[in-house]
Amino acid sequence: MTTAADPEPRTRIPHPNPDTIDHVPVTLAAVEEARRNIAAIALRTPTVRLNADPEVYLKLENLQPIGSFARRMGVPATVVSPDTAPQTKIRAVERLGGRVILAPFEHWWRTFETRSYPGVDATFIHAFDDPDVMAGNGTIALELLEDLGNFDAVIIPWGGGGLSCGIASVLRERAPHVRIYAAEVSTAAPLAASLAAREPRMVDYTPSFVDGIGSRMVFPGMFQLARTLLEGSLVVSLDEAAAAMKLVAERNRVIIEGASACAVAAAVAGKAGAGRVVAIVSGGNIDLSKFAELTAS
Repeated sequence: MTTAADPEPRTRIPHPNPDTIDHVPVTLAAVEEARRNIAAIALRTPTVRLNADPEVYLKLENLQPIGSFARRMGVPATVVSPDTAPQTKIRAVERLGGRVILAPFEHWWRTFETRSYPGVDATFIHAFDDPDVMAGNGTIALELLEDLGNFDAVIIPWGGGGLSCGIASVLRERAPHVRIYAAEVSTAAPLAASLAAREPRMVDYTPSFVDGIGSRMVFPGMFQLARTLLEGSLVVSLDEAAAAMKLVAERNRVIIEGASACAVAAAVAGKAGAGRVVAIVSGGNIDLSKFAELTAS
């Protein structure tokens, strides 16, 4: 979660009230505009086949040179991160000149709800519950349709829902036959529980190496979007996620993090059904010592 710090007093941009955000699918026009805006910054990442059965394709977003909000605009940034985040992610932010605040999970998640953090006077940029963020994520779907053509299903790691709902908004419009699923880990799967109950539910949360996704709850607005756009949520175990990390490293020589591994694990297990299945590999930020430990067995 990132906030852009203010180096000097200026006209403030008010934090949007989550109750007033229009939780509807992003439009194709907004996604196309986002693609034009990021054309000189974001890479067009490759989509490659996983060198294993069944027919699974990897959309390698982990190859983006910067995994989140960059310093290119010269705006100072403060990043509020859970204190369980791997050092790899923290060092990457600091290397780019960002300030990192480590917070207990509850305080970190509360920041998403209040769209502010005590002592940080800044313009808040929400990591998922933001129409512009979702529009940017929707550009991934445009690339999939142009580069891969026909496919039957896509599995997207579910953190807060911005990635899933951005991609799904485009596919529902351009390729309505495609089955769209979220991916969660069994130690923190609030979307699956909420979809089963047909209302947002609180679940137990256990920190793990799958640190890029998972929480105790789903934002109500994002839950409504998920019900509109997704077929469901596919839940995998920690062992399945670790095995997927090892599989991708062995067969495709690519390092992926736990969140991405959940999507791959669900695809390899056939949880999304038959046909050509795409797993969105949304990140590769994991401490190498942890990666070696998880893939050694």
